[in-house]
Amino acid sequence: MIGIVAVSHSARLGEAALELALQMVQGGGARVRVAAGAGTDADGAPVLGTDAVAVAAAIDELAADCDGVLVLMDLGSAVLSAELALELRTSDVPVRLAPAPFVEGLLAAVVSAAAGASLDVVAGEASIALAAKSGQLEDPSTEAAPIESASTDRSGAVTRTVVVRNPLGIHARPAALIAEASAGIDVRLRRLPDGTEASGASLSRLLILGARQGDRIELSALGRDAEGALDRLVALFDDGFGEGTDVDAVASGSVGAHAAEAAPESPPVRAGDVLRGRGVSSGRVAAEAVLLAAPVREPDESTVVAPGDREAEASAIEWAAVAVADQLRARTRAATGEARAILDASRLLASDPELVAEAADVVRSRGRTAARAIWETSAAHERGLAALGGRMAERAADIRDVRDRMIAEILEVEMPGVPERDEPFVLVASDLAPADTAALEGGNCVALVTQQGGPTSHTAIIARSLGIPAVVGVIGATGIPRGAVVLVDGDRGTVEIDPSSSRVTEAKAASLVVPFDGEGVLADGRRIPLLANVGGAAEAVVAAASKAQGVGLFRTEFCFLDRADAPTIEEQVDAYRGVLAAFPGQRVVVRTLDAGSDKPLPFANSDAEDNPALGVRGLRIARRAPKLLDDQLRALALAAGAESALVEVMAPMVATVDEARDFAERAREAGLETVGVMIETPSAALLASEMLEVVDFVSIGTNDLAQYALAADRLLGELGDLNDPWQPAVLRLIGQAGAAGRRWGLPVGVCGEAAADPALAAVLVGLGVTSLSMTPRALGRVAAALAGVTGEQCDAAAQAVLRAATAVDARAAAAAVLNGE
Repeated sequence: MIGIVAVSHSARLGEAALELALQMVQGGGARVRVAAGAGTDADGAPVLGTDAVAVAAAIDELAADCDGVLVLMDLGSAVLSAELALELRTSDVPVRLAPAPFVEGLLAAVVSAAAGASLDVVAGEASIALAAKSGQLEDPSTEAAPIESASTDRSGAVTRTVVVRNPLGIHARPAALIAEASAGIDVRLRRLPDGTEASGASLSRLLILGARQGDRIELSALGRDAEGALDRLVALFDDGFGEGTDVDAVASGSVGAHAAEAAPESPPVRAGDVLRGRGVSSGRVAAEAVLLAAPVREPDESTVVAPGDREAEASAIEWAAVAVADQLRARTRAATGEARAILDASRLLASDPELVAEAADVVRSRGRTAARAIWETSAAHERGLAALGGRMAERAADIRDVRDRMIAEILEVEMPGVPERDEPFVLVASDLAPADTAALEGGNCVALVTQQGGPTSHTAIIARSLGIPAVVGVIGATGIPRGAVVLVDGDRGTVEIDPSSSRVTEAKAASLVVPFDGEGVLADGRRIPLLANVGGAAEAVVAAASKAQGVGLFRTEFCFLDRADAPTIEEQVDAYRGVLAAFPGQRVVVRTLDAGSDKPLPFANSDAEDNPALGVRGLRIARRAPKLLDDQLRALALAAGAESALVEVMAPMVATVDEARDFAERAREAGLETVGVMIETPSAALLASEMLEVVDFVSIGTNDLAQYALAADRLLGELGDLNDPWQPAVLRLIGQAGAAGRRWGLPVGVCGEAAADPALAAVLVGLGVTSLSMTPRALGRVAAALAGVTGEQCDAAAQAVLRAATAVDARAAAAAVLNGE
């Protein structure tokens, strides 16, 4: 292993650069020390500068278990301090000072060192990092370092051909994943048909390839595990490196260099079509589609401003920045919570002196118009963010938003944004800027559908904070006709175009918000706790404000959907405490990672599967990665110890009593006392009594239970009639679990979509269910339905549905008992 020392004048810069670099290495497999700043002043504030003694100490510390040390420096006296440190150090490990760009060089060096490269190779990777950045920014003024062909005889190499499927192509994060998968194997990548070749172990060379979505890449590998390495790489490409894929764009063969700036026109969709994406905010509503106004057009690049007019043109940029910042400041004052924080960040972007200065310099030096200069400068900033991947890539929408607002201000044209409507509507867009999403608060937008975006995009964050359904990454979204009625299902991640009137009626009923007083109780006084389903701290706050009586399902995987690497125990503790803190003294049921199938996590699901819904998902991930489960249980125990919530933990996708017993033992060993399992498979329902001999409670996930009982993919709209909790087979399985709970006197919950159905709630209680967990918006409706029936009526309705032969018969039988029909 090669160690790395990062020398910077600023401690903050050094730590931030290191944090970014370590994001590229799963498991943190690198030895890095930061020797930054010159201590603190009398008030404890950091002092800029460098300290040769601190640099020498960092080298000596790494020398104990490293074969060599690479030192990267930012500028000026950092170089002098590094040179002096070579004389002050006490170790004799080989040390190399690298004349590399600080941030880019550190990133490349960390990835290379983590892969086990030699000191010479790590130093070389750092040195060519700037060429990779220049290539990504398509800067013609800087030539990228040539990529040398390998001299090794590759006649026996194993080869495969793949397609780049993720929208942003091979940027930093995918390149790091490729380098990790190639570690120890001689892997080469070549862009077809006649592109250059790069070593799979070289982050910088991979970035210089410039591979974009739709490009075909030839993979070749030599060595004992060549086939295995290629299998891992093919799986990464097929999965889009955990960033998703755009099938339409891939099928077309290539995507333009600036696909992230302006999404291509989508073909129109037809009535009855069901579009699919990623549900990022739960709920189900139906309303008319309204498309977001198009962004400002790209300013003409051929116009040249006369030298005498350039200063006035440059000043227009400064005035536009001030105006836009003022507009966003006004919106910030009117916003609350997440929206306020996001708008404030956009205001700071508009006031960014670097962006304004760079754009003004483009006007002065090249004669660009103010609008064109803003466009070009913003594009460079945006590509830089996109190259970082993950959360940073999703911030590119912020840059585009500020760009469009400044250009609109300069050209004195109408500002693009969210339309004002008197009737409820579903907002459809290629992507939504933070100012757009924040402007939704208090309006008539009832759901969001975007063609781009991810689980941590501002669309997702704002939608969850406002409590409105949202589906992102919907291929073909911008082809939805204006005025079409769309049914948005934020749980299933589907968007139905012009659905049947009965489907619309159901969705509209589900979207009505009835006040909830915080008590679930039958007409005869029997209490039925009504809990909330949440995916993170923001949703927990909304649920608590809705007076939920606790959390019946905390979907922990939602905290980490944007991660390529497994979260540390400390990161997990922070995420879990955010949810627990919202419910002091109340029950919080935590589900361990339910990764797989429709919720793949790169660090948990590394292999492509032919049938992922029946594959390694949920608890089964522990077969491959037991440490992942043990770390999560440990983190939950630590979080529970730090908060006063009554924490219970349950495992998803349990099929056998042996699995339940093993999970219970591991959870209790970690310090968690109340342990349960989910009833999602028919086998678990049939064995519910035996399950309750080894666990403390069970919770029924009706969505998956219906999927597996009826052998119908829950994501396939054509099979929606089969994925219905009113199906008699599903109700009978629920009844078996309920009977087991009564036999043992233990809790049986329902946390699937069925719990939010007011008509079904009483039936579930009659079947033996002791608590119901749902989206917070449904609490009032379900409470009102339960308040109108007695326990005796619930039991009678349950017996009636158990005799039904069809879903229609079951609904009718329940209505006859509960409503006297």
